[in-house]
Amino acid sequence: MTFKHKPVPILLLLSLSFWVCFLTSCSEQRRLAVRNFPTDTPFVAHNRIELKGNLPKDEKNRLLNSLENYWDDSLMARKVQRFGIFYSLRNPPIFDTMNIRRTILFMNGYLNSQGYYYATYKDTFFVTEHKAHRFFLANLFNRKAFPIQKRTTVVMQIDPGKNIIIDSLRYLLNDSNLQRLALANAEATVLKKGKPYSKELVASELGRLVTIYRQNGYYQLSRDNLLAEADTTDKALLKLTVDPFELAERLAEASERQKRNPIIDLSIYERGDYYRKNFKDSSFTDTAALKQYYIGNIYYYPETKATEIPDSLINKPDFRKLDRRWFTIYDREGKFKDRPFRDHSYMRRGAMYNEDLYYKTMTNFSNIGAWGQVDSRTVVRGDSLDFHIFLSPNVKYNITYDLEASRNTGDVIGASNLFGIASSVTLRNRNVAKRAIQAVTSLRTGIEMNLDPSADLFQTTQGSINQRFAFPRFISPIRIRGGYKLDAKQTVFNINGAYINRKDFYQLRSLVTSWGYEWKKKNKLWSYKPLNVELYSLDTLAGLRNAFKTNPLLRTAFNTGSVISQVLSYTVTYPGRHNPSVSNIFRFSVEEAGGLFGRITSLQDRIYQYIKFDAEYKKAILYRKTTLALRAYGGAGINYSGEGKFGKTLPFFKQFFAGGPNSMRAWSLRQLGLGSSLLSDTSGSFRDRYGDLQLELNAEYRYKVATIGAIQVAGALFTDIGNVWNIKNDPDNPKSVFSLNRFADDIAIGIGTGIRFDFNYFLIRIDGGLKLKDPARLRNNGWLDFSNFTWTNDEFKVIDATDASGQRVIKRNNFAIQLGIGLPF
Repeated sequence: MTFKHKPVPILLLLSLSFWVCFLTSCSEQRRLAVRNFPTDTPFVAHNRIELKGNLPKDEKNRLLNSLENYWDDSLMARKVQRFGIFYSLRNPPIFDTMNIRRTILFMNGYLNSQGYYYATYKDTFFVTEHKAHRFFLANLFNRKAFPIQKRTTVVMQIDPGKNIIIDSLRYLLNDSNLQRLALANAEATVLKKGKPYSKELVASELGRLVTIYRQNGYYQLSRDNLLAEADTTDKALLKLTVDPFELAERLAEASERQKRNPIIDLSIYERGDYYRKNFKDSSFTDTAALKQYYIGNIYYYPETKATEIPDSLINKPDFRKLDRRWFTIYDREGKFKDRPFRDHSYMRRGAMYNEDLYYKTMTNFSNIGAWGQVDSRTVVRGDSLDFHIFLSPNVKYNITYDLEASRNTGDVIGASNLFGIASSVTLRNRNVAKRAIQAVTSLRTGIEMNLDPSADLFQTTQGSINQRFAFPRFISPIRIRGGYKLDAKQTVFNINGAYINRKDFYQLRSLVTSWGYEWKKKNKLWSYKPLNVELYSLDTLAGLRNAFKTNPLLRTAFNTGSVISQVLSYTVTYPGRHNPSVSNIFRFSVEEAGGLFGRITSLQDRIYQYIKFDAEYKKAILYRKTTLALRAYGGAGINYSGEGKFGKTLPFFKQFFAGGPNSMRAWSLRQLGLGSSLLSDTSGSFRDRYGDLQLELNAEYRYKVATIGAIQVAGALFTDIGNVWNIKNDPDNPKSVFSLNRFADDIAIGIGTGIRFDFNYFLIRIDGGLKLKDPARLRNNGWLDFSNFTWTNDEFKVIDATDASGQRVIKRNNFAIQLGIGLPF
């Protein structure tokens, strides 16, 4: 769609800008709608904390965010944000000065727990009379909102003073083995000398010690068996004196020193020993907790029903008993062989109890997939522990159906107004050959349709069938060293056959098979495929052959060959270092093809030789009602097959592309790049762009809009920055090659907004993107000219013998509407 009258969008943008500025510049008082407030009585409308003192910025923000939770309930205005600008307050509490004292008490208790023992408080409040404005629809239909409101703002000024610093930490455990273990792991303590003190750190240290002890046989030891003593006594006061004036002077000096430079000494004891020595009280002594235990018998119940009570199944006579070297199986029908229990248990009879190995064992059985619920009971027998592990099988067979859709509109009008729809059916077998082997069979079909009436409806059809087997152990001709220490280990065999028909351009048939290993260690997930074989058969049709004439580089990407490669990928997930509401995901993968088999002369003209890297980093910062999501992606591949049949670039099915619902959303699928080259825009009708290098940055601010029934409606503001390039020089298309000197010209920038409908089990997303900077835009260095705004770009003219003028104008949209399933990243 093209707007002939350019002033219309300008006026629209100016109008929207005016209203945004007007609404955001209004004070929060005017943007607050209050319902059911007490008449002629001051009520709490606003709370504010002002933190004084010389604190680091991160520490100040942390304390401010936490202190907001310690307002007294009767002094807290619980406002709800609407549309990111307005606020709503229902049933506000009546203001009472007595609640300020309780608030100070709560906040002081929190600051004490953080090591701030010398905080000072100053509270102020003021009442303003306010009349509800008719501008708010909430007040327009609420006649009670028109009386005068006496809104009270409560301000709490806090100077927390200096945080107490840890001066020393001592372990004074009477049990020699507990003392030895504590000292052996002392370097890992969070209570470092010179670091700020807090009760959370002390609790963390006690928890760390308990974890160490429970890894070394102390099954019944808990936090209650340990005690931490804090001492803030000034050592100068320990010097004896009989002069009361001198003692008073020392006390005053010690108090002043503590305020200027507060320090604390920490000591950790075994609780029973501490009370016995200091209070002659033996009731806290727990001999069972100070005893090391060993693993006794291990019993597996692999056919436990979900409705059965585990305690009632122990030693039940109607089970069949199968004794093995390290364990015993109790079953009914023999649905499982004993191999999964040998491979996935970290516990062995006679070994010292280790809580970590126990949890790893339970987690492994949960992750296999054959069992939906895992439970256990532990029986203490002398100094041994007998484990009864109850496993409830999942339904063996499961069928799922999926439907996906995506919509891409207009880079090249009439050629990219596409709507894609795909469906798949998946059959899962969770217990192949009674060995908990997972088998997944998937059948997928899809079509891509052109919604332009002048073009053929069906543009692309595709179909694929995939078979995957996951064996819950490592299968290898050689022993994998240290494999027993890994979690969720499995061997994966995969085979996939696919067919793609891109109308008038090409038909691609492929058969891909791989053998590899997957494992996990804490928060790190690894995958390695030592053998990945991909066979391709490509038929080039008339449209693609014509494109080769005007864009010869395409011929080197669209050729027939096979891939024999190995693939390594690594993913790590971790929270923020100082903020648990921050999540981070980093992924890296590398694929190397032809490095070994390419040395065989008879295969050199039949297989590709290349190396390809890609890395992705995602960060999500969760606020109370909003989320800031960030993403950085980079990928590069180098073809070293030579200048012969396989050309300079990666095969197109291994190349990178940008645009679409999940990448550079202001461009349609595969319609960005290469670099600032115009060759794909001005030559031929095949305008898909594939490159050997991709760089991309994304940022998205997500916020809640409303809840309609069970559907959560959210909005988003986003920006995408990036492009796709080739790596090797091409004299016929020099602007498609990555160059630092031309990077500023090549980079593409899109901005936009979107709306999401979250149905809990899936999410529908509609995003609208605007090309703020388009490398293919000739005017204004690629930047969008708002003073001469247009929704389409008609700069390109190509020779057309069928046109009376001998030229044809190519129109490209400056925007794109994307329909997607799930979040973009």
